[in-house]
Amino acid sequence: MSAPTVLALSGGVGGAKLALGLMHTLPPENLTVVANTGDDFTHLGLRICPDIDTVVYTLSDLADKDRGWGRAGESWNFMAALGRLGGEDWFNLGDGDMAMHVFRTQALAEGRTLSEVTAEIAETLGIGPRILPMTDETVATVVESANGDLPFQHYFVRDRCEPAVTGFRFTGIADAKANAEMMTLINGSHLDSIVVTPSNPFVSIDPILSLPGVRDALNAQTSPIIAVSPIVGGQAIKGPAAKMMAELGLPSTALAVAEHYRGLIDGIVIDEVDNEQAEDIAALGMEVRVAQTVMRTLEDRKDLARICCAFATEIGS
Repeated sequence: MSAPTVLALSGGVGGAKLALGLMHTLPPENLTVVANTGDDFTHLGLRICPDIDTVVYTLSDLADKDRGWGRAGESWNFMAALGRLGGEDWFNLGDGDMAMHVFRTQALAEGRTLSEVTAEIAETLGIGPRILPMTDETVATVVESANGDLPFQHYFVRDRCEPAVTGFRFTGIADAKANAEMMTLINGSHLDSIVVTPSNPFVSIDPILSLPGVRDALNAQTSPIIAVSPIVGGQAIKGPAAKMMAELGLPSTALAVAEHYRGLIDGIVIDEVDNEQAEDIAALGMEVRVAQTVMRTLEDRKDLARICCAFATEIGS
Protein backbone atom coordinates (compact mmCIF):
# COMPACT_ATOMS: atom_id res chain seq x y z
CA MET A 1 0.00 0.00 0.00
CA SER A 2 1.47 3.37 -1.01
CA ALA A 3 2.00 6.17 1.49
CA PRO A 4 -0.75 8.80 1.62
CA THR A 5 -0.34 12.29 0.21
CA VAL A 6 -1.04 14.89 2.90
CA LEU A 7 -1.58 18.64 2.99
CA ALA A 8 -1.04 20.06 6.49
CA LEU A 9 -2.30 23.49 7.55
CA SER A 10 0.00 24.88 10.20
CA GLY A 11 0.71 27.72 12.53
CA GLY A 12 3.86 27.79 14.64
CA VAL A 13 5.03 25.45 17.38
CA GLY A 14 2.14 22.98 17.66
CA GLY A 15 1.69 22.70 13.92
CA ALA A 16 5.42 22.33 13.35
CA LYS A 17 5.60 19.45 15.82
CA LEU A 18 2.98 17.46 13.93
CA ALA A 19 4.57 18.45 10.61
CA LEU A 20 7.83 16.95 11.87
CA GLY A 21 6.02 13.72 12.74
CA LEU A 22 4.47 13.63 9.29
CA MET A 23 7.87 14.30 7.70
CA HIS A 24 9.30 11.27 9.49
CA THR A 25 6.45 8.98 8.43
CA LEU A 26 5.85 10.03 4.81
CA PRO A 27 8.05 10.26 1.73
CA PRO A 28 9.07 13.92 1.30
CA GLU A 29 7.16 14.29 -1.96
CA ASN A 30 3.96 13.20 -0.19
CA LEU A 31 3.87 16.06 2.33
CA THR A 32 3.12 19.75 1.83
CA VAL A 33 2.93 22.12 4.77
CA VAL A 34 1.07 25.41 4.39
CA ALA A 35 2.15 27.97 6.97
CA ASN A 36 0.13 30.88 8.27
CA THR A 37 1.52 34.29 7.33
CA GLY A 38 -0.92 36.46 9.24
CA ASP A 39 1.71 36.75 11.98
CA ASP A 40 4.27 38.20 9.56
CA PHE A 41 5.43 41.76 10.09
CA THR A 42 8.22 44.18 9.26
CA HIS A 43 10.47 44.94 12.23
CA LEU A 44 13.72 46.90 12.24
CA GLY A 45 13.41 47.02 8.47
CA LEU A 46 13.34 43.22 8.20
CA ARG A 47 10.49 40.97 7.05
CA ILE A 48 9.81 38.52 9.87
CA CYS A 49 7.74 35.36 9.21
CA PRO A 50 7.43 33.62 12.61
CA ASP A 51 5.29 30.62 11.63
CA ILE A 52 7.21 29.88 8.44
CA ASP A 53 10.48 30.09 10.36
CA THR A 54 9.22 27.83 13.14
CA VAL A 55 8.28 25.19 10.56
CA VAL A 56 11.62 25.63 8.75
CA TYR A 57 13.70 25.40 11.91
CA THR A 58 11.72 22.40 13.16
CA LEU A 59 11.90 20.40 9.94
CA SER A 60 15.60 21.19 9.48
CA ASP A 61 16.39 20.17 13.08
CA LEU A 62 17.67 23.66 13.86
CA ALA A 63 14.94 24.53 16.37
CA ASP A 64 15.73 25.21 20.02
CA LYS A 65 13.88 22.31 21.62
CA ASP A 66 14.29 23.61 25.16
CA ARG A 67 13.13 27.17 24.60
CA GLY A 68 10.44 26.11 22.15
CA TRP A 69 11.15 28.80 19.56
CA GLY A 70 14.05 30.14 17.50
CA ARG A 71 17.31 28.42 16.61
CA ALA A 72 19.33 26.10 18.79
CA GLY A 73 22.70 27.37 20.00
CA GLU A 74 21.60 30.95 19.49
CA SER A 75 23.52 34.00 20.71
CA TRP A 76 22.11 37.44 21.45
CA ASN A 77 24.86 39.96 20.85
CA PHE A 78 22.79 41.95 18.37
CA MET A 79 19.87 42.34 20.77
CA ALA A 80 22.16 43.34 23.62
CA ALA A 81 23.84 45.99 21.48
CA LEU A 82 20.48 47.24 20.18
CA GLY A 83 19.16 47.52 23.73
CA ARG A 84 22.18 49.56 24.80
CA LEU A 85 21.42 51.97 21.98
CA GLY A 86 17.85 52.33 23.14
CA GLY A 87 16.39 50.45 20.17
CA GLU A 88 13.26 48.32 20.10
CA ASP A 89 14.33 45.11 21.79
CA TRP A 90 10.95 43.65 22.76
CA PHE A 91 11.04 41.14 19.87
CA ASN A 92 14.06 38.88 20.30
CA LEU A 93 16.09 38.27 17.16
CA GLY A 94 19.03 35.95 17.72
CA ASP A 95 22.27 36.44 15.83
CA GLY A 96 21.77 33.29 13.74
CA ASP A 97 18.08 34.03 13.25
CA MET A 98 18.99 37.45 11.86
CA ALA A 99 20.57 35.75 8.85
CA MET A 100 17.19 34.28 7.89
CA HIS A 101 15.44 37.63 8.07
CA VAL A 102 18.16 39.55 6.22
CA PHE A 103 18.26 36.93 3.46
CA ARG A 104 14.47 36.96 3.10
CA THR A 105 14.17 40.75 3.16
CA GLN A 106 16.87 41.17 0.53
CA ALA A 107 15.32 38.51 -1.72
CA LEU A 108 11.86 40.06 -1.47
CA ALA A 109 13.33 43.48 -2.28
CA GLU A 110 14.86 41.94 -5.42
CA GLY A 111 11.40 40.92 -6.58
CA ARG A 112 11.22 37.28 -5.57
CA THR A 113 8.01 35.99 -4.00
CA LEU A 114 7.73 34.69 -0.46
CA SER A 115 6.99 31.24 -1.90
CA GLU A 116 10.21 31.32 -3.94
CA VAL A 117 12.30 32.50 -1.02
CA THR A 118 10.80 29.93 1.35
CA ALA A 119 11.43 27.12 -1.15
CA GLU A 120 15.05 28.20 -1.58
CA ILE A 121 15.62 28.31 2.18
CA ALA A 122 14.02 24.89 2.65
CA GLU A 123 16.10 23.34 -0.13
CA THR A 124 19.31 24.87 1.20
CA LEU A 125 18.59 23.49 4.67
CA GLY A 126 17.84 20.02 3.31
CA ILE A 127 14.10 19.97 3.99
CA GLY A 128 12.32 17.44 1.77
CA PRO A 129 8.61 18.33 2.10
CA ARG A 130 7.30 21.49 0.50
CA ILE A 131 6.69 24.46 2.80
CA LEU A 132 4.29 26.99 1.34
CA PRO A 133 3.29 30.37 2.73
CA MET A 134 -0.50 30.65 2.63
CA THR A 135 -0.15 33.67 0.32
CA ASP A 136 2.58 35.73 -1.28
CA GLU A 137 0.74 38.92 -0.44
CA THR A 138 0.63 40.87 2.80
CA VAL A 139 -2.01 39.81 5.31
CA ALA A 140 -1.80 41.01 8.90
CA THR A 141 -3.64 39.62 11.90
CA VAL A 142 -5.07 42.34 14.13
CA VAL A 143 -6.12 41.46 17.67
CA GLU A 144 -9.15 43.42 18.79
CA SER A 145 -8.76 43.88 22.52
CA ALA A 146 -9.79 45.81 25.59
CA ASN A 147 -6.66 47.90 24.94
CA GLY A 148 -7.71 48.69 21.39
CA ASP A 149 -6.58 47.11 18.14
CA LEU A 150 -3.13 45.54 18.33
CA PRO A 151 -0.88 44.12 15.60
CA PHE A 152 -0.51 40.44 16.42
CA GLN A 153 3.15 40.49 17.47
CA HIS A 154 2.56 43.48 19.74
CA TYR A 155 -0.20 41.51 21.46
CA PHE A 156 1.64 38.20 21.48
CA VAL A 157 5.23 39.19 22.25
CA ARG A 158 5.38 42.78 23.45
CA ASP A 159 2.25 42.61 25.60
CA ARG A 160 2.64 38.88 26.43
CA CYS A 161 -1.00 38.09 25.53
CA GLU A 162 -2.18 40.05 28.56
CA PRO A 163 -4.90 42.23 26.95
CA ALA A 164 -8.34 40.58 26.89
CA VAL A 165 -9.31 39.82 23.30
CA THR A 166 -12.69 40.68 21.81
CA GLY A 167 -12.12 39.49 18.25
CA PHE A 168 -9.72 39.22 15.33
CA ARG A 169 -9.52 40.50 11.79
CA PHE A 170 -7.08 39.95 8.96
CA THR A 171 -6.20 43.10 7.06
CA GLY A 172 -5.55 42.59 3.37
CA ILE A 173 -7.26 39.18 3.34
CA ALA A 174 -10.03 40.16 0.90
CA ASP A 175 -7.53 41.11 -1.80
CA ALA A 176 -4.95 38.39 -1.15
CA LYS A 177 -4.56 35.42 -3.45
CA ALA A 178 -4.21 32.01 -1.85
CA ASN A 179 -0.96 30.21 -2.63
CA ALA A 180 -1.33 28.79 -6.13
CA GLU A 181 0.40 25.50 -5.31
CA MET A 182 -1.88 25.00 -2.31
CA MET A 183 -4.97 25.61 -4.43
CA THR A 184 -3.73 23.23 -7.14
CA LEU A 185 -3.35 20.53 -4.53
CA ILE A 186 -6.77 21.14 -3.00
CA ASN A 187 -8.49 21.29 -6.39
CA GLY A 188 -6.64 18.25 -7.74
CA SER A 189 -7.19 14.55 -7.21
CA HIS A 190 -3.89 13.51 -5.63
CA LEU A 191 -4.48 14.37 -1.97
CA ASP A 192 -5.39 11.56 0.40
CA SER A 193 -6.05 13.84 3.37
CA ILE A 194 -5.86 17.36 4.71
CA VAL A 195 -4.69 17.74 8.30
CA VAL A 196 -5.49 20.82 10.35
CA THR A 197 -2.65 20.75 12.85
CA PRO A 198 -3.04 21.59 16.56
CA SER A 199 -2.38 25.27 16.02
CA ASN A 200 -4.46 28.15 17.35
CA PRO A 201 -7.78 28.00 15.47
CA PHE A 202 -8.36 31.76 15.60
CA VAL A 203 -5.00 33.30 14.68
CA SER A 204 -3.11 30.45 12.99
CA ILE A 205 -5.66 28.43 11.02
CA ASP A 206 -8.47 30.93 10.42
CA PRO A 207 -6.19 33.24 8.37
CA ILE A 208 -5.54 30.36 5.96
CA LEU A 209 -9.23 29.45 5.78
CA SER A 210 -10.21 33.10 5.31
CA LEU A 211 -8.26 33.55 2.08
CA PRO A 212 -10.67 33.99 -0.84
CA GLY A 213 -11.65 30.65 -2.31
CA VAL A 214 -9.92 28.42 0.23
CA ARG A 215 -12.89 27.31 2.32
CA ASP A 216 -15.04 26.77 -0.79
CA ALA A 217 -12.28 24.68 -2.38
CA LEU A 218 -11.89 22.61 0.78
CA ASN A 219 -15.64 22.02 0.95
CA ALA A 220 -15.71 20.99 -2.71
CA GLN A 221 -12.92 18.41 -2.61
CA THR A 222 -13.52 14.83 -1.45
CA SER A 223 -10.39 14.03 0.54
CA PRO A 224 -10.99 13.65 4.29
CA ILE A 225 -10.21 16.73 6.36
CA ILE A 226 -9.25 16.05 9.94
CA ALA A 227 -8.16 18.35 12.75
CA VAL A 228 -6.16 17.77 15.90
CA SER A 229 -7.44 19.69 18.91
CA PRO A 230 -4.93 22.14 20.40
CA ILE A 231 -6.93 22.13 23.63
CA VAL A 232 -6.14 19.29 26.04
CA GLY A 233 -7.82 19.07 29.41
CA GLY A 234 -9.10 22.63 29.10
CA GLN A 235 -5.67 24.10 28.40
CA ALA A 236 -3.64 24.96 25.33
CA ILE A 237 -0.39 23.02 25.12
CA LYS A 238 1.33 26.14 23.82
CA GLY A 239 0.13 29.70 23.34
CA PRO A 240 -2.98 31.68 24.29
CA ALA A 241 -5.76 29.67 22.58
CA ALA A 242 -7.49 28.70 25.85
CA LYS A 243 -7.23 32.25 27.20
CA MET A 244 -8.66 33.62 23.95
CA MET A 245 -11.56 31.18 24.05
CA ALA A 246 -12.47 32.17 27.60
CA GLU A 247 -12.34 35.87 26.74
CA LEU A 248 -14.53 35.29 23.68
CA GLY A 249 -17.10 33.55 25.87
CA LEU A 250 -16.29 30.07 24.60
CA PRO A 251 -15.54 27.04 26.77
CA SER A 252 -11.90 25.97 26.59
CA THR A 253 -12.68 22.47 25.40
CA ALA A 254 -12.00 20.11 22.54
CA LEU A 255 -15.74 20.22 21.87
CA ALA A 256 -15.57 23.98 21.30
CA VAL A 257 -12.69 23.45 18.86
CA ALA A 258 -14.79 20.87 16.99
CA GLU A 259 -17.70 23.32 16.88
CA HIS A 260 -15.37 26.00 15.50
CA TYR A 261 -14.41 23.72 12.60
CA ARG A 262 -17.89 22.28 12.13
CA GLY A 263 -18.88 22.19 8.47
CA LEU A 264 -15.27 22.01 7.34
CA ILE A 265 -13.73 18.92 8.91
CA ASP A 266 -14.79 15.29 8.67
CA GLY A 267 -13.10 14.20 11.87
CA ILE A 268 -11.11 15.38 14.85
CA VAL A 269 -8.44 13.81 17.01
CA ILE A 270 -8.80 14.65 20.71
CA ASP A 271 -6.64 13.73 23.66
CA GLU A 272 -7.37 10.82 25.99
CA VAL A 273 -8.09 13.19 28.89
CA ASP A 274 -10.99 14.61 26.87
CA ASN A 275 -12.53 11.22 26.11
CA GLU A 276 -15.80 12.17 27.81
CA GLN A 277 -16.38 14.82 25.11
CA ALA A 278 -16.22 12.30 22.26
CA GLU A 279 -19.95 11.56 22.23
CA ASP A 280 -20.94 15.23 22.09
CA ILE A 281 -18.41 15.85 19.31
CA ALA A 282 -19.75 12.91 17.32
CA ALA A 283 -23.22 14.42 17.66
CA LEU A 284 -21.95 17.37 15.61
CA GLY A 285 -21.73 15.03 12.65
CA MET A 286 -18.04 14.25 12.58
CA GLU A 287 -15.85 11.28 13.38
CA VAL A 288 -13.78 11.29 16.56
CA ARG A 289 -10.50 9.59 17.36
CA VAL A 290 -9.24 9.57 20.94
CA ALA A 291 -5.45 9.34 21.26
CA GLN A 292 -2.39 10.64 23.04
CA THR A 293 -1.94 14.05 21.42
CA VAL A 294 0.63 15.73 23.65
CA MET A 295 3.88 15.65 21.66
CA ARG A 296 6.81 15.70 24.06
CA THR A 297 9.21 13.56 22.02
CA LEU A 298 9.91 12.78 18.38
CA GLU A 299 8.24 9.40 18.86
CA ASP A 300 5.12 11.19 20.11
CA ARG A 301 5.11 13.32 16.97
CA LYS A 302 5.54 10.30 14.72
CA ASP A 303 2.85 8.34 16.57
CA LEU A 304 0.34 11.16 16.24
CA ALA A 305 1.19 11.56 12.56
CA ARG A 306 0.50 7.86 11.96
CA ILE A 307 -2.78 8.12 13.88
CA CYS A 308 -3.86 11.09 11.76
CA CYS A 309 -3.05 9.31 8.51
CA ALA A 310 -4.80 6.10 9.59
CA PHE A 311 -7.82 8.05 10.84
CA ALA A 312 -8.14 9.89 7.54
CA THR A 313 -7.85 6.61 5.63
CA GLU A 314 -10.66 5.10 7.70
CA ILE A 315 -12.90 8.10 7.08
CA GLY A 316 -12.16 8.06 3.37
CA SER A 317 -12.71 4.35 2.88
